[in-house]
Amino acid sequence: MMRRYCVLAALLLASAPLAARDKLHVYNWSEYLPDAVIEAFEVRCGCDLVYDVYTSNEELLAKLAAGATGYDVLVPTDYAVTALIARGQLLELDHSLIPNLRNLKPAFRDPSFDPGNRYSVAYAFGPTVLGYNVAKLESLGVPADSWAAIFEPEHLRKLKGRVTVLDDQRELIGVALIYLGYSPNDRDRAHWDRARDLILRAKPYWAAFNASNYATLLASGNVWVSHGYSVDIFQAAEEAAQAQAGIEIGYAIPAEGAYMSTDNMVIHKDAPNPRLAHEFIDFILDGEQSAVLSNEIGIGNPNAAAEPYIDEQVLGDPVLSPDGDVLRRLHSISELDARDRRDMNRLWTEIKVR
Repeated sequence: MMRRYCVLAALLLASAPLAARDKLHVYNWSEYLPDAVIEAFEVRCGCDLVYDVYTSNEELLAKLAAGATGYDVLVPTDYAVTALIARGQLLELDHSLIPNLRNLKPAFRDPSFDPGNRYSVAYAFGPTVLGYNVAKLESLGVPADSWAAIFEPEHLRKLKGRVTVLDDQRELIGVALIYLGYSPNDRDRAHWDRARDLILRAKPYWAAFNASNYATLLASGNVWVSHGYSVDIFQAAEEAAQAQAGIEIGYAIPAEGAYMSTDNMVIHKDAPNPRLAHEFIDFILDGEQSAVLSNEIGIGNPNAAAEPYIDEQVLGDPVLSPDGDVLRRLHSISELDARDRRDMNRLWTEIKVR
């Protein structure tokens, strides 16, 4: 009789549903969190990390403004953090749950867009760059260190159909303003119009506005010049080298200057699992884990504890880890007020439809 009860108990246990694992929902840029880090965190927390992606801060802001919920951790750029704080969409961080916050370099503590790091912690930083096919630009005599490569018809006639620019209004209009000699955060509508006209003059020569797969197109040789994020162009260079198809990808911060963006980890005010979100932020701030981000995807690292683990190729690269004269040519994106956003959206719509 006892044996019968034991067998019955075993069957009941075998048929019982397994306890559901916790889930952490991360909304981040595409290919911006290495699989190795995801897997290490899942082992650490005994949970599942659900990864969703966006291609621009505007996409992120619009989705949240429309009422999207279910996200725990977001990774917006500095100016988007300002907007999310103003809209009351972020949870104030509990620093006692993030002991690795001490690993942040002084330059990334107490940022102007979030004094005291009340809502945000730096994740990574990097400039917008010009990525290019080395052999093609050399043979065509197109400059690799100037935004003229994507704006001037004398160069574009040689590159027609082989250029992509970011499908991001602040990035592209900002670069046009920089090329014209203005601040990328200029609010003068006459200067915005000049930037629009510059873009529209160049647009017929471009292959696409592309913020998703331009790095792959560049690495494969289908595109010869890309206006893009340093992290994506770095990966394109790595992909091309591994393919051993004779394509070399270079990248440069143009002489006129460019944007420098800091992406930050924040927690949504309606996060389903804020405790786990804090644990994730602290995990990313571990020096060894943070170094994996730099080594695998080629990003500038705000974490002092990561430096001993970062490959020399990344740490010594003046584009991926800029300093000195290079830093002086870089600009942060400032948040626009409601009127400026409305006018910028109107300008962007005009650029896209004409």
